[in-house]
Amino acid sequence: GGDLAPFLAETILWDGPKPLPQLTTVPELEEAWIAPFRAAFGDFERQYHILIAGPSSGKVDGGPDGTEWVGATGYLVGKARHDIFGIPTVDAPLRLRWGEFLRFEGGKIVEIQMLIDMMDWFEQIGRPVLPPSLGVPRVWPAPTAYDGVADLARSGEESTRTLELGRALLFGGLNVFDESDLSSMGMARFFHPNIKWYGPGGIGACLSLDEFEVLHQGPWLASFPNRKVQDLPSLFADGRMLGASGPKGVKGRHTGKPFRGSGPAADQPVDFCGLDFWLRTGDVFTENWVFVDFIDLFEQLGIDLMDRMRSL
Repeated sequence: GGDLAPFLAETILWDGPKPLPQLTTVPELEEAWIAPFRAAFGDFERQYHILIAGPSSGKVDGGPDGTEWVGATGYLVGKARHDIFGIPTVDAPLRLRWGEFLRFEGGKIVEIQMLIDMMDWFEQIGRPVLPPSLGVPRVWPAPTAYDGVADLARSGEESTRTLELGRALLFGGLNVFDESDLSSMGMARFFHPNIKWYGPGGIGACLSLDEFEVLHQGPWLASFPNRKVQDLPSLFADGRMLGASGPKGVKGRHTGKPFRGSGPAADQPVDFCGLDFWLRTGDVFTENWVFVDFIDLFEQLGIDLMDRMRSL
């Protein structure tokens, strides 16, 4: 692993964005992800918008996780010199949105979940594989107060308030949808009326609670009305920031309407692979950064988005 050796345990679990496979050793990670990316992008810049850490409380029943996590997101900025992972290069710099969660044991990284916004990557190279976003495309700023990168002075009391609100949102509000009325989840208890919800490529940003319900939550639940948040590998707060990750953090079935260009529902079971960051202001969340692995989701729906991208 070269320069990775001091930081990674010998055996790890790396869940990255499709089409990359799950990896379990440092040499596999170097060969499948790190070396190809460095070879393609050379002297790229890794920008950080959010960097947080804390003990996880991701179980639905509230039991202790006993795990410690770090979460981060930002941009990878650079120009690809050649095709990578089957994705064609273009003669222009790219700003690839990334999110990453790392679990530590004994000072070493033992587990990583990492996503790149592949739908946005495809749009940047002129090969969009999903219908135009209902929300505003390509809106992923740093937190409003530019305080998303943690320091050691963050208040434990603030972290507790943030985690309590996050648990109520995920395991209370989102999981009590009655499969017909959005108001059954009581999202106004958790989101400011002018919430800035920064959705992934293919969905877009929603710049108020009304937009969030009309442009994202309504269409999403029309396709997957019985989806439920499961025990999450990580859910932790750091001051006013909250982070959550889960390769299979949400489960459901495609029983409703077609989703973003998919075929008719066939009652397929689906797992949703995603990452989230939230910013709490007072008693509600005011910003939410969202990642979804759409290549993985559509694969479960019988559609190969990599093949669709290459055919454009």
